[in-house]
Amino acid sequence: MRVMGLTSEQEAARSAFREFVEREIVEQADVFDREEKMPVALIRKLANEGYLGAMLSKAWGGGGMDIVTYGLLNEEIGRGCSSVRSLITVHNMVCQVISRWGTSRQQEHWLPGLACGQKIAAFGLSEPNVGSDARQVETLATLAGDSYVLNGEKKWITFGEVANLFLIFARSADGPCAFLVTRETPGLSTKLMTGLLGVRASMLAEVHLDECRISKENLIGGVGFGSSHVAAAALNHGRYSVAWGCVGIARACLEACLRYTSERKQFGSLLKDHQLIRRMISNMVTNLKAARLLCLEAGYLMDAKDPGAVAETFIAKYFASGAAAGTARDAVQIHGANGCSSDYRVGRYFRDAKIMEIIEGSDEIQQLTIAEHAYCGF
Repeated sequence: MRVMGLTSEQEAARSAFREFVEREIVEQADVFDREEKMPVALIRKLANEGYLGAMLSKAWGGGGMDIVTYGLLNEEIGRGCSSVRSLITVHNMVCQVISRWGTSRQQEHWLPGLACGQKIAAFGLSEPNVGSDARQVETLATLAGDSYVLNGEKKWITFGEVANLFLIFARSADGPCAFLVTRETPGLSTKLMTGLLGVRASMLAEVHLDECRISKENLIGGVGFGSSHVAAAALNHGRYSVAWGCVGIARACLEACLRYTSERKQFGSLLKDHQLIRRMISNMVTNLKAARLLCLEAGYLMDAKDPGAVAETFIAKYFASGAAAGTARDAVQIHGANGCSSDYRVGRYFRDAKIMEIIEGSDEIQQLTIAEHAYCGF
């Protein structure tokens, strides 16, 4: 399926991404889901391909990808396994924060290791009592001489169980702030979360911070920048990545249904010859194409540094997540009882797609934000 408007370099990159996914992810994704973990060997392969530092400058050992190519990467990885895509998302979110807001010392210390996968990063914003309203984080940062002391709890932290570096958001007496915190920091501990609905191999964790003493040098972006700049920019990057991942889920569902309906017979005819099946397939194709075009528009605007890119990213994420959820629901319906069996991938797609309507801003938050932009004028 050719994508409109891609350069020859982007098309070549897309083909390479797809080959990697077919070779390393597709056949193992159900195993990752059942075992609720990501093999270290696969993380190494992602790093070796340059995917963990995809958008970092080549000066830091990154891939130097443009934002559209990065989107294509997320579509292909998302088609294979949403848990693997979630690693690409959160790791690159932290990389981008350090690249944009970090001091030269922080960049020199962290970016080379993050780019090559020697270090894995996690994004520490969500808390037990704080989800969508990120400005109300309860984790406290108390200034104590040349250090800050962190106390609080983070929850739903993607790859928090294995991360070496955490970007922790907190509030201080002088305003919201963000810190780079290593796993070895005394007082930091993690607890693996299991039994989740979807993206089960993302090794989500609770992160507990008990009197964690952090040097002032680990503050990133300055006090007062925690939510207004650092978190906002990172979350916009994450929304874009998730939106493209949703395109990947929708495409995986469509491909599975095209195969299944071309083989399965009911009432003496192949499923693909039944009119109601054709209706569902036509909706899948249309929503997939529309979601991809919205993601492309957001990507082109981001690459152009257009201020309208933020609003378009909200729209892309909102539509793409809904398209993925709807397509996955119909995919299970088309597969009937088989769709409820672990022998078929569409059940995993259905569970993962539901998560996409919640993470990086729930559907309801997207609706509020899109409407606000509409009233202010696009």
